[in-house]
Amino acid sequence: MKQTFLAAALCVVLAACGVPQPPATANQAPPDATPAATNDGAARAPSITGRPGKAAIASAHALATDAGFEVLGKGGNAFDAAIAVGAALAVVEPQSSGIGGGGFFLLRRASDDRQVFLDARETAPAASRPELWTDPQGKLDRDKSINGPLSAGIPGEPAAFAWLAQHYGKLPLSESLAPAIRLARDGFPVYGRFAKSIASRKPVLSRWPSSAALYLGESGEAPVEGAVFRNPDLATTLELIASKGADGFYKGEFAKRLADAVQAAGGTWTIEDLAAYQVREREPITLDYRGWRIVTAPPPSSGGIALAEMLNILAGYDLAKLERMPRVHLTIEAMRRAYRDRAEYLGDPDYVKMPIAELTSPLYAAGLRASIHPSRATPSDMLPGYMPPVEAEHTTHYSIMDADGNLAAVTKTVNLALGSGFVVEGTGFVLNNEMDDFALLPGQPNAFGLVGGDANAPKPGHRPLSSMTPSFVIGEDRVGVIGTPGGSRIITMVFEGILAFVDGQSAQQVAANPRYHHQYLPDVVSAEPNAFTRDETRALQDMGHIVNDAERTWGLMNVVGWNRKDGTVEGGSDPREEMSSARVQ
Repeated sequence: MKQTFLAAALCVVLAACGVPQPPATANQAPPDATPAATNDGAARAPSITGRPGKAAIASAHALATDAGFEVLGKGGNAFDAAIAVGAALAVVEPQSSGIGGGGFFLLRRASDDRQVFLDARETAPAASRPELWTDPQGKLDRDKSINGPLSAGIPGEPAAFAWLAQHYGKLPLSESLAPAIRLARDGFPVYGRFAKSIASRKPVLSRWPSSAALYLGESGEAPVEGAVFRNPDLATTLELIASKGADGFYKGEFAKRLADAVQAAGGTWTIEDLAAYQVREREPITLDYRGWRIVTAPPPSSGGIALAEMLNILAGYDLAKLERMPRVHLTIEAMRRAYRDRAEYLGDPDYVKMPIAELTSPLYAAGLRASIHPSRATPSDMLPGYMPPVEAEHTTHYSIMDADGNLAAVTKTVNLALGSGFVVEGTGFVLNNEMDDFALLPGQPNAFGLVGGDANAPKPGHRPLSSMTPSFVIGEDRVGVIGTPGGSRIITMVFEGILAFVDGQSAQQVAANPRYHHQYLPDVVSAEPNAFTRDETRALQDMGHIVNDAERTWGLMNVVGWNRKDGTVEGGSDPREEMSSARVQ
């Protein structure tokens, strides 16, 4: 009853504003549909001119940052460095990303100011059908959806590296991959997060001799901190990609090896699935927020649209004149409304028609803003009901700017820690478990009690929705490159990071700030320790918010910035991770 009342009230508000409302369902569209979104102010927002003269890289591991600078030193650009950093992370941070996974690459080419979004998200194998992931009772079998080759989509990262080198880089792929190949062959010191991830996945890794051999070794245990971890099989696989490009991975003998091993272990990959994989270039979502140009991720990321909704909602308030807690309250209410919409309407843009123009419209945001009480929380059960999908937090992000002003914001993942846990013998990498990001059984709850719709169903060749939100923030004087891992919290972390950057904070401050989050359901404000004082928590509770202010920390944000007014370049790495690294030179 409450949902119906508020939905009707909101429709009246939107109609009064002349807002075209999102449709109730998402319809099928032809395979080549590639949506773009802007708002009216985006054309007036500032563009980037000039060159910074210095380069900055911020990533989750110092060895990956070093790899990027090594390639820049050879005459490469930001896009070559994006390959080098990404491949190095595949070696030293396989719990979060790797060539068995995929990701999103937001790029800005300085020579013509072209901004493009490279979609290297995994795709569903052709044999995908809901009953593959059911138990004998017809319910979702969580083990099948997250463990083993049945949980793996066709990887996109190798294709992305080859595409970047061919279309945007200055160096051959072999030079950009060289630091990662060396790291894999010579090894690197085991660090805490790596060892803990392996230990946490030991029961799954132990199911397959190839996985156990790579990560547990002869002892059958996770490696100890400080030990040298070598992966010569991964070095050989990277060398194959370096010499033959994408075809070395997706076609021929290596592709057959992957498909045969996956099928033998219960998966459905075929050599045709691998040969059919293609990266997609898409138009980024671009919007104006208070004179700043925000460039961000389009579908199959849900992040850019949610980010646009939240920023458009807040654009109607003079936040600078508000006390901290009223401002936090309005920010939470913007999060609540955007997260309700994000899972309702979005899917793979190659197959699903989505109301992007409406969802990113300032007029639509005006209607949502009208439903926000300035000092009272809106209970989520008063909004039209929908459950967002669960997404894992084991992802990585890195931000790059080169001396010419080329930019790369890259977020990539294998989904859960060490993905599916399944390693094809002799390849040196785990396959992702991104099939769990689909609504595997539309209308049926998964193990977390959450449901999804047909727009995000695991149909052949489709790409699952993601929260990954690599973004650029472009002002009259300052430019920022920002992103983070963090599962469903990615969007709100990038949102808060953009707001802080716009407010004048440094890249390091943005990366270090305490964070809070609301995602519509559950109707709880999650907060890191020290995000709120006791009095601030009490103030939010007095407004009707339910606050959990003692959660663990989350995310691993990496930011680079360029102040065009004074010529300074900066990097910010997240202090939540011991190995994170930001350098400028």
